[in-house]
Amino acid sequence: MYKLCIEISLMLGRCTMEYTELDALSNLNSLSLLSMRGWLYVCPIILPLLNGCEHFTTMPPRLQSGGLPPSTAVGRLPALGWNTWNAHRCAISEDRVLGAAQAFVGLGLREAGYEYVNIDDCWALLDRDPITNEQVPDPLRFPNGIKALADRIHSMGLKIGIYSDAGSKTCEGYPGSLGYEDVDAATWESWGIDYLKYDNCNVPENWTDTSVPQGDWYNSNSSIRFRAMGTAIAKNDPPMQFSLCIWGEAHVWTWGARVGHSWRMSGDSSPTWKYIKSIMSINVEHLSSVDFFAHNDMDMMEIGNGNLTTQEQRTHFAVWAFMKSPILLGTDLAALSFEQVKIITNAELLAFHQDHTVGKPALPFGSPTIATVNPPQFYSGRSVKGIHVFIVNTNDNSTTFKIDFADVPGLKSTTVFLHDMWTSKDLGTFSGSHNITLTAHDTAAFLVTSI
Repeated sequence: MYKLCIEISLMLGRCTMEYTELDALSNLNSLSLLSMRGWLYVCPIILPLLNGCEHFTTMPPRLQSGGLPPSTAVGRLPALGWNTWNAHRCAISEDRVLGAAQAFVGLGLREAGYEYVNIDDCWALLDRDPITNEQVPDPLRFPNGIKALADRIHSMGLKIGIYSDAGSKTCEGYPGSLGYEDVDAATWESWGIDYLKYDNCNVPENWTDTSVPQGDWYNSNSSIRFRAMGTAIAKNDPPMQFSLCIWGEAHVWTWGARVGHSWRMSGDSSPTWKYIKSIMSINVEHLSSVDFFAHNDMDMMEIGNGNLTTQEQRTHFAVWAFMKSPILLGTDLAALSFEQVKIITNAELLAFHQDHTVGKPALPFGSPTIATVNPPQFYSGRSVKGIHVFIVNTNDNSTTFKIDFADVPGLKSTTVFLHDMWTSKDLGTFSGSHNITLTAHDTAAFLVTSI
């Protein structure tokens, strides 16, 4: 009966599984355990289901009311690592991933706190295993499999991430995980995967959002799709950091922390000043959502790519750091210059980003003497060391900025001691205000201590 049912379903055409009240249907293997009487009940359900049957959209009860929250064993602080996509797109391989891991060690990135070496799209074959329904690593790209690669990366004191999609296929057409959450979570656990980037391509029409259900985006189809995977991986060992690559859709900043550890705030990044300004403008509106275990993701870094100036790369890194976005490098690490490595390993900016006592990011502040622009240029935030001020020159020309210490939130005095976070040098004592001249698109970063 099992074989007959599958053969008939194949005649009906290949399709994407949808959820039914039979939660076990997310793993076809388990159906072989059914009795003849069981198949008389299941066959009429599974055949249209396997043919794309869009009227079967009821979620299992465990997700109708919520789902398991993300692991608290990981994800308290924004992730630090590297991802294959910006550098290599689909031209990925075991050697390139291992090369990035080795660069973590050789360039001092591991010592600086970087730990995740993440594989993006295109790692799998185009079809799942016909017996187990598991995603299958491409043997040409990963001849030793993902588990062997994970073991080698773990042996370097690093962690490994994988990629999938909350749709029928990934963005590049490889098997998505919608309907296969439990199968894929178990597969990744068996490989020792530590991080999941979960994309949002190829979503069946009946799983898209047309309105705000019950007045809460947490009840949206988008949220439910991501919650399904979050629940599947919530108890994996090793624990998995869960990155929702949802492009800022479905008001994800309002519910993302109940489902994962970080969530993308826009479409894909590009190595341009236009993108850096654009994502700053988007993210600054939602910084109140950021805290421990909750991070707005401004997308992967572009340092080392394109034609960004040194000043733009400094701003790129500083803004991701003080807004506490995940920082996932996205370039050929072996090609980074000495100056670029200095930027991405700046100890004081990374310390602010990874502060264990303050989860909140730096926030914009203003005064009658500060011009109102979008994105804002003045930010302040706290760390275990005290109060920090960041100034971003979004102008296209060299500009002199004046910091009036009376405007800085939390300062107890207008006489302060300034410390430059980029150079780790003390600048001295200043009273009332301080002027700083920044070249176009550069950023200043200070530790400001009241006297």
